[in-house]
Amino acid sequence: MKQWKFPIALYLFCVFVSGAVVGALGYRTYNPPTARGVGPRRGTEQFRHQYLEEMRTRLNLDAGQMEKLEVILNRTDERFNDARSQHNQMVRELREDHVASVREMLTPEQLPKYDELRTERERRAKQLKASQGR
Repeated sequence: MKQWKFPIALYLFCVFVSGAVVGALGYRTYNPPTARGVGPRRGTEQFRHQYLEEMRTRLNLDAGQMEKLEVILNRTDERFNDARSQHNQMVRELREDHVASVREMLTPEQLPKYDELRTERERRAKQLKASQGR
């Protein structure tokens, strides 16, 4: 009877593994991964209009509430823009500090090569941004 223990365990293992493989393939077939950001990007005005319309219809907002919601959205937009500009300024300062620190440690012979490297990297970054539609 002991001679059957190994083949039975092997068969059970194969059945378990094949079930896992079939389950994974079935999951991928019926629930494919979604790609985020595919398709045209909605503009801010289009998003705002859709949001306002959805709020009005689903919550039955009256004209006074719609005006208040517009004020809230305007205030929120201003705050987001302020936060973005502060963030962008901080990033710019960090980048400039980085470049200055690297330039200080380089020899005079290395500086032109570094400037060339930075120019190439900036050009590639602009191309990437343009290809992504930003």
